[in-house]
Amino acid sequence: MSIQPEGEEIRKAVKWISEEKRYNPGRSVQQLIEAACLKFDLSPLEAEYLYRCYREEKAP
Repeated sequence: MSIQPEGEEIRKAVKWISEEKRYNPGRSVQQLIEAACLKFDLSPLEAEYLYRCYREEKAP
């Protein structure tokens, strides 16, 4: 179980990353997370949440 940070920007970032993964499969998740952090002005804590989230998604 993970704790999701509150805030509209983190939700927008997750949605944006999901859409980008679908339409630009050549970009790595790391690139997408870095771009989302800049685009949505996310804090380091929010960035870490995204990294954990997508790392867990890849785990079997």
